[in-house]
Amino acid sequence: MRAEDDDAGGGEFVGARLDAGLRAARFASPPSADEFAAAVEPRNAPAVFRGVVKDWTASSRWDPRRGGLDYLREKVGPDVDVEAMMSSTGHVFYGDLRSHERAGFFTLNLLGSCNFHHFARGANAAYLAPRFQVLVPFSKFMNSCKSYLRCPNASSDSPKAQEILKEPASSEEGCSSSLESCDQVYLAQVSILNTENKERCSLEVLKEDIQEPTFLRGKPFSSINIWMNRAHLRSSTHYDPHHNLLCVVAGCKKVTLWPPSSSPYLYPMPVYGEASNHSSVSIEEPDYSRYTRARYMKEYSERVILNCGDALFIPEGWYHQVDSDDLTIAINFWWKSRIMNEMLEHMDAYYLRRILSRCPEQLKQKQVNSDSSDKKDSPLQTLEPSTLQALYELISLVHNSAEMVSQNEITEPTSQDAYCKQSNGSKKIAADDSSLLEKDPIAKIILPLKPLELQSMLLAMARTFPRTLEALVLNMLGPIGAEILTRKFDEMDQQATKEQQSEFYKTFYSVFDDQYAAMDALLNGKEMFSFQVFQSVLRQYIGVHADRPK
Repeated sequence: MRAEDDDAGGGEFVGARLDAGLRAARFASPPSADEFAAAVEPRNAPAVFRGVVKDWTASSRWDPRRGGLDYLREKVGPDVDVEAMMSSTGHVFYGDLRSHERAGFFTLNLLGSCNFHHFARGANAAYLAPRFQVLVPFSKFMNSCKSYLRCPNASSDSPKAQEILKEPASSEEGCSSSLESCDQVYLAQVSILNTENKERCSLEVLKEDIQEPTFLRGKPFSSINIWMNRAHLRSSTHYDPHHNLLCVVAGCKKVTLWPPSSSPYLYPMPVYGEASNHSSVSIEEPDYSRYTRARYMKEYSERVILNCGDALFIPEGWYHQVDSDDLTIAINFWWKSRIMNEMLEHMDAYYLRRILSRCPEQLKQKQVNSDSSDKKDSPLQTLEPSTLQALYELISLVHNSAEMVSQNEITEPTSQDAYCKQSNGSKKIAADDSSLLEKDPIAKIILPLKPLELQSMLLAMARTFPRTLEALVLNMLGPIGAEILTRKFDEMDQQATKEQQSEFYKTFYSVFDDQYAAMDALLNGKEMFSFQVFQSVLRQYIGVHADRPK
């Protein structure tokens, strides 16, 4: 049965310019599966369901203020690691990799999975793309939440907070130190069920405490995920490529919604970038001089408050920005819409042409707007002959380049320098119709190497020729090389244990005096590669040449 809520009385604000047909429907009792499929889902507008998950075991047992943290810790067990998101921008989690904490050697593990094609794979990519992750023992995160519950006003930098958060020494020092030093840690999109990758379901045991909502019965879920935060946080404005049911089982979430038609006011990030489903506009300090239409974005929005037991249906393509109170826990269900479920591959070219037909005007608008180290027991001796040959070729490339530039440009590079070099190089490549791979000698060398061969070569390089490796990444790695290298990292991770991954990234990153610059060089290179692909498609289909927006 539908209930007409009083927005003012419920504390929910509807933007003045939001069309009445797009406002969220309110239900005091859940519809049947047939009613949802026939009347709610096809409407393609949000819907609020009050109290529909209050009978879940999770809603009664997980409450942090009623012993829920101890219950969760015992149920999951002491040996389960989960992926946590860390922010370097206080309580705000932006949809841009550069806005998040560069969490040691774990960060590159994420870069390895951030290839361009991942961003169109499904709902899982919606939050995977824009975050930096660290592996955190679930039990330690529960302990951290208990400490925050006892002392919520303590800053993470204060002696009291350091004492509370301090954990016993373990083999996961990188994880522990990251958890202690960062005030904002977010368990974001930790899988309970994942049909695409069952190995990512680190918290599958919690499925026993939740139930499939009756009105979603029969839906082929892509994933079911848990979201949990310690302190108040807010997520940047973004949309998901699947339908989403967000269920609050503890705490409170305030969700601001925009229909897909509001995109011009939200300035989504470039399609070739790392997080094209996120808004470019800062939540905290919007720059209206740069994003002039953003002045009106609140007028096209609606705000919904979800308390324990409530659920919100967010259709695919609907932008949403979420504020979570302290110690809030939510479960979400993702499933493909009927349109996406029935879209066949032969339609891809048709929709691509429709998208590209709109690009020229949008692009026009954007246009205006010393290798020395201890050689004892050299790791070079462990390399296969072919791998050793590839290493020597890379070293030769760097050293030959060093003869053409000053020593300062090699030993004191900056991420901006690297980016400019990549940008200039990419323009030359884009103007040439010959093989892209032939134009990138580094990519040509590393492409034939098997993932573990490349890993052993990079480890040997880090231990024997650290300055050469630093110069290679910061000064010479072009867009194609960055793309191939991070794809190889992804393949390495699939063939290695977590301990092996951690050891590799720790060694790799120890080479760089400025790890931020190394990560930026890789991110800039990958984004430039994606833009080159985007540019190539534009030229091929509609004969348009696009300059990268400044």
